[in-house]
Amino acid sequence: MHQINPQAHPNKPADDYNLKDTSPRLGERWPNGGVRGGGGWMSGGDKFTSTYDLVEQMSYLYVRVVKSKDLPTNSITGSCDPYAEVKLGNYKGTTRHFEKKTNPEWDQVFAFSKERIQSSALEVFVKDKEMVGRDDYLGKVVFDLNEVPTRVPPDSPLAPQWYRGEGKVKGEIMLAVWMGTQADEAFPEAWHSDAATIHGEGVFNIRSKVYVSPKLWYLRVNVIEAQDVQPNDRSRVPESFVTAQVGSQVLKTKICPTRTTNPLWNEDLVFVVAEPFEEQLLLTIEDRVHPSKDDVLGKITLPLNIFEKRLDHRPVHSRWFNLEKFGFGVLEGDRRKELKFSSRIHLRVCLEGGYHVLDESTMYTSDQRPTARQLWKQPIGILEVGILSAQGLLPMKMKDSRGATDAYCVAKYGQKWVRTRTIIDSFSPIWNEQYKWEVYDPCTVITLGVFDNCHLGGGEKPAAGGGPARDSRIGKVRIRLSTLEADRIYTHSYPLLVLHPSGVKKMGELQLAVRFTCLSLVNMIYLYGHPLLPKMHYLHPFTVNQVDSLRYQAMNIVAVRLGRAEPPLRKEVVEYMLDVDSHVWSMRRSKANFFRIMSLLSGTISVSRWFDDVCHWKNPITSVLVHVLFLILIWYPELILPTIFLYMFLIGIWNYRFRPRHPPHMDTRLSWAEAVHPDELDEEFDTFPTSKPHDIVRMRYDRLRSVAGRIQTVVGDMATQGERLQSLLSWRDPRASSLFIVFCLCAAVVLYVTPFRVVALILGLYMLRHPRFRSKLPAVPSNFFKRLPARMDSMI
Repeated sequence: MHQINPQAHPNKPADDYNLKDTSPRLGERWPNGGVRGGGGWMSGGDKFTSTYDLVEQMSYLYVRVVKSKDLPTNSITGSCDPYAEVKLGNYKGTTRHFEKKTNPEWDQVFAFSKERIQSSALEVFVKDKEMVGRDDYLGKVVFDLNEVPTRVPPDSPLAPQWYRGEGKVKGEIMLAVWMGTQADEAFPEAWHSDAATIHGEGVFNIRSKVYVSPKLWYLRVNVIEAQDVQPNDRSRVPESFVTAQVGSQVLKTKICPTRTTNPLWNEDLVFVVAEPFEEQLLLTIEDRVHPSKDDVLGKITLPLNIFEKRLDHRPVHSRWFNLEKFGFGVLEGDRRKELKFSSRIHLRVCLEGGYHVLDESTMYTSDQRPTARQLWKQPIGILEVGILSAQGLLPMKMKDSRGATDAYCVAKYGQKWVRTRTIIDSFSPIWNEQYKWEVYDPCTVITLGVFDNCHLGGGEKPAAGGGPARDSRIGKVRIRLSTLEADRIYTHSYPLLVLHPSGVKKMGELQLAVRFTCLSLVNMIYLYGHPLLPKMHYLHPFTVNQVDSLRYQAMNIVAVRLGRAEPPLRKEVVEYMLDVDSHVWSMRRSKANFFRIMSLLSGTISVSRWFDDVCHWKNPITSVLVHVLFLILIWYPELILPTIFLYMFLIGIWNYRFRPRHPPHMDTRLSWAEAVHPDELDEEFDTFPTSKPHDIVRMRYDRLRSVAGRIQTVVGDMATQGERLQSLLSWRDPRASSLFIVFCLCAAVVLYVTPFRVVALILGLYMLRHPRFRSKLPAVPSNFFKRLPARMDSMI
């Protein structure tokens, strides 16, 4: 793999990392497809007449082998282990075989790409696994490809027929043969000729699939109090706290501030759980005997389905639960004694349906609906994405002593994940698969990632550290729906950029066709005035630490549940799509965010410089015009606000000519990935906790202290200015406060007797005065403010 870095490769074109326009032949060969219009791709006719109008048509020869009957038995073994073989030129696919069965049922579909058809005849054999020899078969059916019918959805599936094999062999086979496209419902589950080398479990791992994220809930456990908590050592009063566990999530309350057998906590513990509920809520009351030792005094296990699901902030009824005494004896007498006396715990537990459970980065969220379906609104649009192809992918692994890539694409929006078919051993894979999502909010992001499949059943190279093989990430694309025009088809090639320890690399390009269809413009405009998240996030918000912790737990649950699917959507794929490491500190990200802020402030700085030039009469004509405008606004103050809004309107109209024509994409310069120092990259890819030698950690720690020191100084200066403002009336400096309150009294009297126009006119003309009347020394108000005390003096 080569490094694509402008510094290391000065001859690299400047637009190599940019978005590129493409002109795929979308809908030209599809019935009722789209047509190309002026100024971009626009849907033609009824936009719902064709399901696959965002991809190029790919033709396939489908062979469905259903079953066979009345097969003869082997004269030597007295049995028959039949299987079917479909042969087209040099391509050959086989079904699974059945042992000792003369009426097998396979129901398997084979797909041969029309572009790779090498013969005009299709042969279907029924063979016995026990028979030896190439030409030994139980039956054979031959089809002329010129006579094969064509089927295009929404036509019903072609009915299979019984065919008698050639020759004198007894037996029949049920088949269906037709020409179709990737829109055929048999396409995802079919055996494909371009993956003929894949066997075993790898066959399941190359198929295209649709996944649905588990339904996530917040479980709120309000631990109120307990009664009759008896310590193991009856000579002491317990220091009690409660530990709650759901699956791998463990939370603890604070230790009760008073030592008592009836402790009171009244604390909320919040967990993330997934439906259907498999885990249980385990509560234990523990006694802090020693800073390093806790005794369990009682426990209880509760299934989650007994708790109420609430949709708003109404209170939930609390309940008392009897605790099981931990570690009591096995004698019957002891058991009866424990049943007579038991500690109790008072809980208020509910499943929160009014929140949206965040499982992805808040900056790139694709769904903002609450958990409870009853609170969902109607969709406002439809998002359709055609995943066309990729170009120029780099080799990701070694296969037969040469570089190879087995690429597939994953798209995630809302609760729906899609995975395309894996294209075997190709640096320019062609998928041409189209998917659709309902849109409930335009201010959301769809994420698409390209990966190399390392689970094809061919003895893949294990991951670093000796663990199981991991699918390698090739690149990722994000598209914010609010940046798309409605009913327009965007066809672009997106660069796949990945940051490696050696620098930023372009791994290839992903070609997409995207269309956002608006169902209700009124509802969409209505959404812009409403909060992004459900109202429960604002009525009873979580803390920042809670949000981060709960998001991490939600991502783990989603990764585990999707990893159970067939084929699994593996953990490394889910974590990359959900940006699991987006909140990890990085020097590069810190620089990028700093320069983002500087870019925002550049406009304000430019305006202040322009105003300073006006005040210093650098351009006398501009200064005179500003004086005229100022006098007009002072004389007619009712024109101030209309003038401001009219000015912004004119700026907006002027900027319309320069509006972005392309969706946003990964920007290497904005990410500060092109000029990043190699050691900073090495630090970013370091493990947590660090695995580097002590001298490197020491150097990075010193560098971090230097950067943090500058940040600390800036934050301290900001705090100092605020504290000086507070000290004006706090009598921290008696003389300064006396002067200020006397000034306030005089200003109140003057402003009361002087018209506002006169005051504004004097202040404005004073600020715009000619440099001849200016002093190079700081102004009196500035000098007075800088002399005010701050609390910095009290810091150690």
